[in-house]
Amino acid sequence: MVCGGYICTKNALCALNILYVLVSLLLIGVAAWGKWFDLVSSIRVVAAVIGVGIFLFIVAFAGLCGTLKHHQILLFFYMMILFIVFIVQFCISCACLALNKDQQNHLLEVGWNKSEATQQDIEKTLNCCGYSKVDNNGTCAASCFKDPSLSCFTCSNIILEYAGDVLRFVGGIGLFFSFTEILGVWLTYRFRNIKDPRSNSGAFL
Repeated sequence: MVCGGYICTKNALCALNILYVLVSLLLIGVAAWGKWFDLVSSIRVVAAVIGVGIFLFIVAFAGLCGTLKHHQILLFFYMMILFIVFIVQFCISCACLALNKDQQNHLLEVGWNKSEATQQDIEKTLNCCGYSKVDNNGTCAASCFKDPSLSCFTCSNIILEYAGDVLRFVGGIGLFFSFTEILGVWLTYRFRNIKDPRSNSGAFL
């Protein structure tokens, strides 16, 4: 049987959805691990990552069930959701790759000002104080701030040093998975229109 046949398309869709299930479990596990060991104190960040993981798991599970049962309705909704996710993820990935230094700095500063818990996480992890300036009369979670013999750097200098590489990495990973999603859409569309060779002629819708 050629690879464009029923069995090969079914196996390819199953493998793709198993990959998505593994990625979703990895996201949930990493978020829970970071919160458990107090590496991330912001509950919003943890909840967002876990939410994405759960959403991906549900979509992948629905796709896997639809593929195994050749269920037309499940496959249709799976295909539509996957296509919407592809558009959103592709746009975000392109934006990550296209941001210049000024745009990166502006977005990072906006994100910095929105959450004090995130500020404390970054200050503690990177050993820095403040985003663009060090406020000696304020508070800071960095160890350098508590030791008068040490001088603290601003967090923007450290973050921007690696922000470009991180955004390129995130954008590249996002583009890779966006193309697997459009592949999933194409495979699902094709699979829905292939007759199951084990079924009778009147069973195919």
